[in-house]
Amino acid sequence: MRDLAGEVKRRRTFAIISHPDAGKTTLTEKLLLYGGAIRQAGSVKARRAARHATSDWMEIEKQRGISVTSSAMVFDYEGYRVNILDTPGHQDFSEDTYRTLVAADGAVMLIDCARGVEAQTIKLFKVCRMRGIPIFTFVNKLDRAGKDPFDLISEIESVLGISVCPINWPIGTHGDFQGVYHRDTRQVELYRGGDHGQRKVDALLVAADGPELEAALAAGYVEKLREDIELLDIAGDAFDLDKLLAGELSPMFFGSAGNNFGVEPFLKRFLALTTPPQPRRADEGLIDPEDSRFSGFIFKIQANMNPAHRDRLAFLRICSGVFERNMTVWHSGGQKQLRLTQPQQFMAQEHEGVDTAFPGDIIGLFDPGLFRLGDTLSTGGQLRYEGIPLFAPEFFSRVSPLDSMKRKQFVKGIAQLSQEGAVQTFKRPGVGREELIVGVVGVLQLEVLEYRLKVEYGVELRREDLPYRYVRWVGEAPREVGKLRLTSTTVPALDRSGRDVLLFENEWSIRLVTENNEGLTLMETADRMEADEMME
Repeated sequence: MRDLAGEVKRRRTFAIISHPDAGKTTLTEKLLLYGGAIRQAGSVKARRAARHATSDWMEIEKQRGISVTSSAMVFDYEGYRVNILDTPGHQDFSEDTYRTLVAADGAVMLIDCARGVEAQTIKLFKVCRMRGIPIFTFVNKLDRAGKDPFDLISEIESVLGISVCPINWPIGTHGDFQGVYHRDTRQVELYRGGDHGQRKVDALLVAADGPELEAALAAGYVEKLREDIELLDIAGDAFDLDKLLAGELSPMFFGSAGNNFGVEPFLKRFLALTTPPQPRRADEGLIDPEDSRFSGFIFKIQANMNPAHRDRLAFLRICSGVFERNMTVWHSGGQKQLRLTQPQQFMAQEHEGVDTAFPGDIIGLFDPGLFRLGDTLSTGGQLRYEGIPLFAPEFFSRVSPLDSMKRKQFVKGIAQLSQEGAVQTFKRPGVGREELIVGVVGVLQLEVLEYRLKVEYGVELRREDLPYRYVRWVGEAPREVGKLRLTSTTVPALDRSGRDVLLFENEWSIRLVTENNEGLTLMETADRMEADEMME
């Protein structure tokens, strides 16, 4: 048996978050390239690349050049075991990202140097803040003209309310990126070539205060760099590990993931600065990762990762103890013992068997329909980690199969996508099985629903978009939901677990219904429940 404490210390499990098109999938791919997991990097939407990005595995992602599901990838680098959680940047898929952040010990916040802090970045930053995980900043696309680095620092600090400490500094920010200055070693790393980012870039390392710099870099760049260094040393925030762990300080890096400029120095320093797995809260208190009892929770379920096989995988984040193939665990969702026979580890849709895994690792379990999001697996007692909430959808459609003979496949497909968290399902009480309402966080998810039902289940969908924009779960109610004083456009319904909800067209209706029904409490999120009564 390998040393548990030693294995925990070398684990690094983190998510990459950003606004759409900031280069998140590209950065993920380049970290895999430098980690030795791949030999040649693909590119999203790039004409010159003959490959698609490793983490964009679903066919619709390859066609549209966006990430719509979270991928988990693992590699070893200089003694570290690295687990990357690549999350959807598109705002329509923010719920999948929220769930994935629950499994991460840290986050890399990717900023487009020309656009600065954007709307989706703000949302995801808030989720990281709620989770209390360290946040690192990588300013990307320095190969293009961008904002002044000092202006970016001010923007991040004012908009997000977090101090920033540059660990390196860019040389050339007007589309003339030359390299970076490393503040910790006082060396300059200059870049040449790069093969459009497909292979590792050549770099020249010289002392910032030596004659080699003047020989390697034009005088204008040298003068500007030395001015910037002086200003940073006088006015910049110093690195403080305690502030990083408290979420008060974000180490800042600069580079161009597309060209591989600055990627490897970022990877080295990030792994050294970020934390190994930390204790997690369960029903019996904080569980230390070095606790001898094995435990973990399901944070993602994905069906049909391999279209050639109708597989379904549950993604498990290990929190404590040692996972071993064929071990027997207690399953909180089923309230019974389970034997885990075919664990997998991932490189996007490619997965291979694993015999042993440790806290911080992400493994896949073949799922015949037993697991639900938020389920806990454990040994040595019946443990439950804090659940992953349901987030309120904002778009709703009434759906049914075009071919009534495919009702069975339709129900199976909707049920699986609902259990993955891709959609939420509702129905009006007293209405037959023919009507089903699906709710999603963003409109693009409805397109993905249609696409996946057609490709994976052979079902063409009839879809009628509905005017509702809000759903609220009913907490306390002064009377039966059917007897509440509602507006003419408010509709009572049941979620997939049979709980009462109200569908609203606007915020005004929510306020009016609350005012007209004293004692009524409405909730924006709800606990996940094991029951899936509606689809049975």
